[in-house]
Amino acid sequence: MTRTDDDVALDAALDPLVLALDIGSTATRGGVHDASGRRVHGLQHKVEHAFTVAPDGTSVIDPDQVTAEVEQVLDAVTGDPRLGTRITGVAMDTFAASLIAVDAAGRALTPCLTYADSRSADAVTALREELDEHALQQRTGTRLHTSYHAPRLRRFAATDPRVAAGAAAWWSLGEYVLARLIGLPLAGTSTVAWTGLLDRRTGELDPELLRAVGASPEQFSPPRDMTEPVPAAAPVRRPALARAVWFPVITDGFASNIGSGATDATVLTAATATSGALRVLVDGPADPLPFGLWNYRVDAGRTLLGGAINDVGRAVSWAQSTLRLSPELAAGLTAPPSDATPLVLPYLTGERAPGWVGGARAVFGGVSAATDADTVFRGIVEGVAMTYARVADELHPAAPRVLEVAAAGRVSNDQPAWLQILADVLGRPVTHVTRRRATQRGTALLALDVLAPDVPRAPRATGATYEPRPAHVEHYAQRRARFAEVYDALVRG
Repeated sequence: MTRTDDDVALDAALDPLVLALDIGSTATRGGVHDASGRRVHGLQHKVEHAFTVAPDGTSVIDPDQVTAEVEQVLDAVTGDPRLGTRITGVAMDTFAASLIAVDAAGRALTPCLTYADSRSADAVTALREELDEHALQQRTGTRLHTSYHAPRLRRFAATDPRVAAGAAAWWSLGEYVLARLIGLPLAGTSTVAWTGLLDRRTGELDPELLRAVGASPEQFSPPRDMTEPVPAAAPVRRPALARAVWFPVITDGFASNIGSGATDATVLTAATATSGALRVLVDGPADPLPFGLWNYRVDAGRTLLGGAINDVGRAVSWAQSTLRLSPELAAGLTAPPSDATPLVLPYLTGERAPGWVGGARAVFGGVSAATDADTVFRGIVEGVAMTYARVADELHPAAPRVLEVAAAGRVSNDQPAWLQILADVLGRPVTHVTRRRATQRGTALLALDVLAPDVPRAPRATGATYEPRPAHVEHYAQRRARFAEVYDALVRG
């Protein structure tokens, strides 16, 4: 039986209340949650946005625009006079691996580079020639890639030296927003880890990598765990937040795992939003750490192991806006697999895990005059599922305790039929976490672990569990072998 989201009326909400903000790839969202983690009915708001992209790999967003969006959300959800001062904490997550150069006054010198900005590909190549990438990954838990800070800082030094010289600090998007709101650029441990500069064992910035890109530790905010909320340093004009403490900004990946119920090493989360990931929360640093994956320090005792996928919901949205699809897509997704389905490598904005080829682009194979739009869409969905499987293969040796795959996010909620394909491709059951805004909920839960540790949490909302079908598993095993051949021939060259 499916359990739907269990909003609660304000009058029935359990104190203390927290306000969770979620800055994602397509919108800024926020809402009030009660001490059990339930959303408070009517106190939720969303402001849509989009990245600015260009063929040269540009993927940016205006940080002042996002700050204004957060202000809109705060105004919308704190205006009910019945709230009084029941909100005792404000927590925020953002899409990971964002970067803004700021001057000494905290003014933005650049747009916010998103995780999908791939213009530093040449810098990645140069750094791979200079550094031992295997040793670096064992220290920081990350590879050299266009999503991370080191190649981006190297690129700024080469293409825009005035920005590089004038940057008093390099902030994430969340740090910038918090500096505008409360005067403090509070960076959570996970936010600093996603820069690719943080040692996953010591929690310190990596000296060799900083030297390689000409940066100093003073240009980065110190990492803070969620156990370290602080009062606002600047006046907050909303009376409902008068008693609230503010938490350091965390990454959406960390929050998504918590909101999906993946709080230990037995549950593997398949995040299926605009971008996607397979992630599992483990105690301490993951050993062994496969070369194709990352392992981010998220607090003093835990790390997040997994791999990210740039194009999940983005690939689906691209197909929906580009192809002449039939209104009922589910029928095409529930049909048996076919050799006539195109083989698609769905790298619209580059590959992250496990190959880390930032300049990769989508490949469509086996398209004939008889191939219709719905069949191409099926191929795209299968290609996305096979990218998850490539990550899962590398993850297993370092996370052998996984018992459950929990799929959460917009794509799974909008197209649940695709989860059967995912189960067949992975060869293991997949449980649909139906709760919308699982990432936002995770951010609220992490704050509540500090503010209300003894209050029982509401259970996650779940739907069907999709069991792999043996005949289809065999079909996709063959497709995955073909996928690997095309990948090696065309992507690796």
